[in-house]
Amino acid sequence: MLSNHFENEMDMARLAWSRLPHSEDGELDGVGLLSTSSNRNGVESLDYEVIENYAYREEQAQRGKFFVGYNVAVKWFFALLIGIGTGLAAVFINISVENFAGWKFALTFNIIQKSYLAGFLMYILINLALVFSSVYIITHFAPAAAGSGIPEIKGYLNGIDIPGILLFRTLIGKIFGSIGSVGGGLALGKEGPLVHTGACIASLLGQGGSTKYHLSSRWLQFFKSDRDRRDLVTCGCAAGVAAAFRAPVGGVLFALEEVTSWWRSQLMWRVFFTSAVVAVVVRVAMGWCKSGNCGHFGGGGFIIWDISDGQEDYSFEELLPMAVIGIIGGLLGALFNQLTIYVTRWRRNYLHKKGNRVKIYEACLISVLTSVISFGLPLLRNCSPCPDSDPGSEIECPRAPGVDGNYVNFYCGKDKEYNDLATIFFNTQDDAIRNLFSAKTIHEFSAKSLLTFLVMFYTLAVVTFGTAVPAGQFVPGIMIGSTYGRLVGIFTVNHYKKLNIDEGTYALLGAASFLGGSMRMTVSLCVIMVEITNNLKLLPLIMLVLLISKAVGDVFNEGLYDEQTRLRGIPLLESRPKYVMRKMTAREACGNQKVLSLPRVVKVADAVSILRSNKHNGFPVVDHTRDGEPLVIGLMLRSHLLVLLQSKIGFQHSPLPSHSRSGSGAIRHNFSEFAKPVSSKGISIDDIYLSSEDLEMYIDLAPFLNPSPYVVPEDMSLTKVYNLFRQLGLRHIFVVPRASRVIGVITRKDLLIEEESEDSATMELQSTSVRGQRHKTRLLEENGADAERPLLNGLLVQNQRRVLTCGPVMK
Repeated sequence: MLSNHFENEMDMARLAWSRLPHSEDGELDGVGLLSTSSNRNGVESLDYEVIENYAYREEQAQRGKFFVGYNVAVKWFFALLIGIGTGLAAVFINISVENFAGWKFALTFNIIQKSYLAGFLMYILINLALVFSSVYIITHFAPAAAGSGIPEIKGYLNGIDIPGILLFRTLIGKIFGSIGSVGGGLALGKEGPLVHTGACIASLLGQGGSTKYHLSSRWLQFFKSDRDRRDLVTCGCAAGVAAAFRAPVGGVLFALEEVTSWWRSQLMWRVFFTSAVVAVVVRVAMGWCKSGNCGHFGGGGFIIWDISDGQEDYSFEELLPMAVIGIIGGLLGALFNQLTIYVTRWRRNYLHKKGNRVKIYEACLISVLTSVISFGLPLLRNCSPCPDSDPGSEIECPRAPGVDGNYVNFYCGKDKEYNDLATIFFNTQDDAIRNLFSAKTIHEFSAKSLLTFLVMFYTLAVVTFGTAVPAGQFVPGIMIGSTYGRLVGIFTVNHYKKLNIDEGTYALLGAASFLGGSMRMTVSLCVIMVEITNNLKLLPLIMLVLLISKAVGDVFNEGLYDEQTRLRGIPLLESRPKYVMRKMTAREACGNQKVLSLPRVVKVADAVSILRSNKHNGFPVVDHTRDGEPLVIGLMLRSHLLVLLQSKIGFQHSPLPSHSRSGSGAIRHNFSEFAKPVSSKGISIDDIYLSSEDLEMYIDLAPFLNPSPYVVPEDMSLTKVYNLFRQLGLRHIFVVPRASRVIGVITRKDLLIEEESEDSATMELQSTSVRGQRHKTRLLEENGADAERPLLNGLLVQNQRRVLTCGPVMK
């Protein structure tokens, strides 16, 4: 039945589910790929919908205005904690990376004064040790921490619960793995992992810590629903971007544009507040480090390349080379995405199947290759004489060994010479980008050196992407884009012969174009680039190259994160449905499967048998009217039914329903008991012991089911069903025949609420038609189950005389 369901699923969902690769443990492997067993057991949907059963309604009725205010205050307090935690994690990662890299280059520069061969060997060994520590942590401790983590977090916020991505060990693996991989000089960045780090911090705070490692506090275990945890993870994602780029506004827009499938105005304020807290924490840390307390970190380490003293204005003639930069960015970005797809598939099918040892060998081999290229290629490059510096210029040529800045003296015979290829190759990526973005350094880099670096680093970025280490693609993308951007800038300067043209400005536009051509972000990326460069004058130019690069890239393939999400087998619902869905109805998408439903009063033995025979996570509950016709009265979640079986509180001897509408059965159950346990997938049917006497008992499901599931008519367009499912964050939708009659219509004015008086808490609807229906509604409710009717989209109350439910309710 499970396989039959998938065969009749929507085209996109069927394609995503069918691409899950193989593993045994149901978790992510070393490169973040999901296993086939995850298809059956690991990957589940999240319950974002509020289950308005009697237990929930009683709990809400007991809460007053004080609790509502307290709940809001706690959410803001958690947003504060997420901002502080993510900011501190980013500071720790940056300080560690800068110090490891600083010690590495300082030691190497000291050794090469005596022997370049000894310095070369020391450089390789240090990089190899750092990369080995990173890949060992990932393969043996936290496999879910591999990669950037953004596709997995995007899937989570889309409603997919992927095992292991938000655990405490994943957080630890992400932090220390990023330090090793970035400090080891690999062609990757720490910005994507910081987004995953912020999400992990938010999730752990929301669930009170980690129970497995005894780092939990019951005072923090306040949010127990998937809906509340989703809000916290969204704050964590925005905080990660804000910490990585020192771009709080860009973090908010990144969460809105790239990772979330929904948005609420209340959440916007908390996300913005979290990003602001991160900015304050990072600013305070940088101020403290400027006094020399952070070793080689100093005031740098965070991505911000101030080019406020760059090109002041631009002419109409320059728009053509800038448009060329956008076209190049779209082409190279699309090519990068396609090459990473091929490399990832090859790794999955041939290399990573051989186990963790091969993953370690692969990462170490790439580390040695990267070290050889970054150290060896500058040795083959002839040095250039230092240009005449301006009297007020702070740029020193050549720079002192082991000190940040332009004009690196590497394997040069004279003192007043520098190696332009070593300035960008034999350097940290942040410092190399600063050198490429630097203003008033015309002709610092030759076209030959830039082209050599572009080809080699582009190849290294493609090969490194997908290794079993935490890896972000923002910084490599900026490196690649700024290189060909500066190349175009050189040709523009030589062609127009204008002194106001700055090559660093073209490098910035190239960086924006490659990121736009690869990741296909526009608004958030534009704001991030403006924030990290501190130059608002370049905003129109950045917008131009982003629009062009995205348009060109979209011709060939999808964005990097979308492609990687599909490769990882994450069944992500995209922002818009497929075109073929316009010609399909909800009934056609259902197929001809037999529906597994539960009666209102179910025998315990029958419930156990149904739970053991399938893996469905939701079941329609069907009662019968006085005429004997079936009637859907709600949806029963598998997790809720397991709680009832485990507690045995609601067991009864009679097979007849309890007609008490006071919800007496629900009083003995707290609504929080139905929440998913902390850091766990919850109980299974195998964990419950039931005696032979228990199996002969009955359960009345009416107080515990969701009495108002979302319902659509069978002839509704599948496109409309898709939009409803995605925008509301649903997990199940019932498909029923066309309604026989309508008992009311709700319009906009019916939803506008006004108070009768200032002293009265009674609220009334403005619509007189709705007021007139109140008395009839009370009479219907007093008549018991015969008055219960499904809701169409929560708005249209329908009187269903016959029921057709869409297939077995699946994950």
